[in-house]
Amino acid sequence: MKQAHAVPLSRQVRYLWQELRSLPRTNECLFPALYTTQRPISDNTMNVALRRLGFDHDEMTSHGFRAMVSTLVNKSGLWHPDAIERALAHGERDRVRAAYHRGAHWEERVRMAQWRSDYLDQLRVGGTIIEAKFNKRG
Repeated sequence: MKQAHAVPLSRQVRYLWQELRSLPRTNECLFPALYTTQRPISDNTMNVALRRLGFDHDEMTSHGFRAMVSTLVNKSGLWHPDAIERALAHGERDRVRAAYHRGAHWEERVRMAQWRSDYLDQLRVGGTIIEAKFNKRG
């Protein structure tokens, strides 16, 4: 989007980040592109990986992870909608409001990032998972 976007990292993500950084590599990219290590992997690389894992294009896409996070944090009712939008790097659509509302909601975004990681950990170790059944229209 040609704008810097700061992203708070949870304890779990910082741990994984350190693990990845300890692996030998020839540049600064943790996830380099296949044919040039000077650029990170693309959305299409992630989509191809999802196809190889068995997900159809109408089941999951790389952008779908953003939608999944948005749904999770919005439905939780724990976070201010402006903090959620900032976390997703969404700009303010109202130009007048955008001119005056420049807060990054950083502290809330830090708590939100940790909450998401803790939530995923809970699911991984046997938290309550409710199976959702959808028709092709969602």
